[in-house]
Amino acid sequence: MFQERLKDQVALITGATQGIGAEIATAFSREGATVVITDVNDSKGVSFAKEIGKNCLYLHLDVKEESEWQQVMATVVEKFGKLNILVNNAGITGFQEGFGPQDPENASLDSWRKVHAVNMDGIFLGCKYGIQVIKNTEKGSIINISSRSGLIGIPEAAAYASSKAAVRNHTKTVALYCCQQGYNIRCNSVHPAVILTPMWEPMLGSGPEREVRMAEIAKDIPMQKVGMPIDVANAVLFLASDESKYITGIELSIDGGMLAGICNTPKRNDV
Repeated sequence: MFQERLKDQVALITGATQGIGAEIATAFSREGATVVITDVNDSKGVSFAKEIGKNCLYLHLDVKEESEWQQVMATVVEKFGKLNILVNNAGITGFQEGFGPQDPENASLDSWRKVHAVNMDGIFLGCKYGIQVIKNTEKGSIINISSRSGLIGIPEAAAYASSKAAVRNHTKTVALYCCQQGYNIRCNSVHPAVILTPMWEPMLGSGPEREVRMAEIAKDIPMQKVGMPIDVANAVLFLASDESKYITGIELSIDGGMLAGICNTPKRNDV
């Protein structure tokens, strides 16, 4: 039974047509929010909005484009009169997009900039325009989806790790700024680790070997299992609701215990 923890709230979620973003949108809708989902995949976005139901609107948004943020926010205000919750979820790794090597020695400057444009510029723009709209409501919450990779180094994903670390720090800046200005807006970051999303599918594959690969990945997690998108959505729901009304500027790790003390030594390529 759902408690309608977000009743009468308007929430905007970026990158919301699959994986973690889609799960957050579904959870918010179940808890009574009017949900605005955004993405660059328009066909999937329209279809998913219909699946969620009447209290859901899909809008096209490329998060690295400032003009599109301005248009989306204007549409939200025009249609709903307010925005209470913003979840900056959209992000890319550089791998699925075919940007080439992502290690610090061989990554291209172009690929570095492309990853940061989405993962960091998108967060900056979301917070910028989110603050401008949310500050006019009684209360609000901004949740930025970072990553475990924003807290540790990733030898094969330099741009991704760097961008997610920037998300973590900018979240704290936004939280302090809103307090300084007297805005009743909280801002927190969420740091998922191994979560079973479409990003992992190429590595897991299909057939009988899939479970073997899953078990191999789980071996390095203290809880001995991978996380699911709902695990992240539940944490985001908490940060969006009044249950976390005295929490701002934190980083919430959802990692099955990986950052509690486990040591992952990079494998030597010459061994």
